[in-house]
Amino acid sequence: MNDETTRDIYDPNRWGLPAEAIADLGNRLHSFWERFRGCFKTKTRDVAGHAWTYLRGLLLMKKGRNFANMDRRVIDPEGDGQNLQQFMSDSPWAAQPPIQQVQQEMASTPGLAQGGVLLLDESAEEKAGEKSAGAGRQHNGRLGKVEVSQVGVFLAYYKAPVWTWVDGELYLQKHWFTPEMAAERRRVGVPAERNFATKIELGWRMIQRAKVPFEAVAMDDLYGRSGWLRRQMDRAGILYMAEIPEDTQVYLTKPDFGVPPSEPDKPGRPFTRPQVLSD
Repeated sequence: MNDETTRDIYDPNRWGLPAEAIADLGNRLHSFWERFRGCFKTKTRDVAGHAWTYLRGLLLMKKGRNFANMDRRVIDPEGDGQNLQQFMSDSPWAAQPPIQQVQQEMASTPGLAQGGVLLLDESAEEKAGEKSAGAGRQHNGRLGKVEVSQVGVFLAYYKAPVWTWVDGELYLQKHWFTPEMAAERRRVGVPAERNFATKIELGWRMIQRAKVPFEAVAMDDLYGRSGWLRRQMDRAGILYMAEIPEDTQVYLTKPDFGVPPSEPDKPGRPFTRPQVLSD
């Protein structure tokens, strides 16, 4: 990327932002952090300062955004990032309070009372090894292939001009819950009460606990092809818009659906899964 292209990217006029819209962004960002700093207090310490450093590092750096580089960019040219590492990995502040505050602020904003849509999707991050929580060989949508990655399931909100994620869960593959991985789960801080859940189950949990007003849920075919998830939302009275594979069988009239009755004269195990009963 040349200097001219870089200048163009940071030109506010390119994005339809007048000069007055960005004149006070620094103070507005600090005020934003002030509103949330109470979420980063533990019983013995206030670690909100590290949240401010981390937020600034994310926004100021285009690449190489690891803890050490953030520390050097924002605080100390000789910093090693250990305080940020401790803040993000070991400090016992909880993730849900800031997420809940985001949702509460959105719910109290008059302009967002109607017309919003929740977007259910996942996002993957390539990892160099399998020592991070949830890391393993799995499909990485960004790369379009199976690679060692972390995958998060996210719930986002959209109503023009607001577009932001409002909840997220780290997906942990089944092998993370084997007895052999018990020590590794403790090392990376997986809560002892955490059990295996599919991406679809994680998505439904987030939809259920969403406190923002929304009119519908939109999702791609990973979630749309799940009859279980569609039934859950239908029973809850939630309008949804889901992508499905083009070869999905569709019925013009609702078919009979259930577990087929057992036939004693036929060999084999009895049916246990519901299926279409009518022709």
